Amino acid sequence: MPREKFSTLTEQMFYVLLCLREECCGMDILDKVPSMTDGRVSVGSGTLYNLLEQFRAEGMIRETRTEGRKRSYLLTDAGRARLEREYQRIQAQAEDYRRAFGEEGAT
Repeated sequence: MPREKFSTLTEQMFYVLLCLREECCGMDILDKVPSMTDGRVSVGSGTLYNLLEQFRAEGMIRETRTEGRKRSYLLTDAGRARLEREYQRIQAQAEDYRRAFGEEGAT
């Protein structure tokens, strides 16, 4: 059985969607992702524009404005829900780690 598209998000996918909680164009995202992650994560322009098209096709983002070649996007309710599911998945992984190693804060 094939895996559901976007059943889990890569770091790049996660941060692109996170950037789009506010209206952004591609260049904004290329700047914001490294800034948000202290340089740990970056997105190449080819990857970014491919992801934007896929997210748009899946209804996770919508195009809000076009000025020449510059296009701006914003997260939709479906995109926000997908981002929230990914956040919950990451939190569950962190909790599993804490339990496995007996660190403080494990419930």
